[in-house]
Amino acid sequence: MKNKAKGGVAVLLLLALTACSSGDRAVSPKEARTLAGSPPAVEARQQAEQKLRKVVQAYADHTRLSLGLVAVQDTCQTGLRKQAFFQDGSDSYKIKCSMRVTAYYGANPHRMGDVIDSILTAGDSDPQIPFTHDDTGKRLLAYYRDEGANPNGPGALDPSEIFAWGGMLTWDPVRDHNPKRLVDEPLILKSDPPLQRFLREPVSGTVSALRKEHGMVFRLELGSGDYYKVLKSGRNS
Repeated sequence: MKNKAKGGVAVLLLLALTACSSGDRAVSPKEARTLAGSPPAVEARQQAEQKLRKVVQAYADHTRLSLGLVAVQDTCQTGLRKQAFFQDGSDSYKIKCSMRVTAYYGANPHRMGDVIDSILTAGDSDPQIPFTHDDTGKRLLAYYRDEGANPNGPGALDPSEIFAWGGMLTWDPVRDHNPKRLVDEPLILKSDPPLQRFLREPVSGTVSALRKEHGMVFRLELGSGDYYKVLKSGRNS
C-alpha cells in the first residue's frame, strides 16, 4: 500500500515537472523575447524602475542613511500552456515581468537611536517610507535609546529588521555582534536582457567596503509586483 502511495506521488511530481518543461510554455523563447522587449514592456519597465529608485533616494535624502550600493533584478517569465496540477494562474498569461531593487546604506552604529528616529520621522511625512512612529517604531526607538526593553522579548536577539507593506529594512545587529547576522553581499547574477536584467551600481561596490567606511550597513528591499503582463487574450495588464 505504501509503495502504491509513493508511486502516486511520483507520478504527480513527474506530471508537474512535465508541465513546467519548455515544450509546455505559453510562448516560444523567441516570442518571449519579443514581448519582453516590446515598446509597452520597455515603457512599463522604465516606470517601475524609476518609481523604486525614487524610494531608494528618499531614504538617502531624508534619513541618516548614506546610500552606497544599488542592485536591480529585473525578470520576465513565460506562462504555461495549460496547468493540470498545482494551479496558480501560470496558464493565464503569455509573459509577466517583475522587478526588485535592493539598496545598501551605511550608518553610524554609535548613533543608532538617531538613525532609527530619522527613518521614522521621514516616514511620518513621506508615504514612500512606510516606517513611522507607530507602536512598533516607538518600541524599536526606545530600545536603541536605552529607554525600553528589547522589542523581540527578554533574552532575544538584537532587532535587525522591520517590515511593512512597501519594503523591508534589515541592518547589522549592533549589540550581539554576531557575524552570521550581518547584511550579506548582493548575489552576482548573469544578465540576459530583455528577459533577465541585473545591475549593480557601482559595479565595484561592496557591502563590506560600505561597512568599513561607516561602521554598519542597512539593506532596503523593494519590489514592483508585476509591472508588465500579457494575457493569453493578448491584452496587457
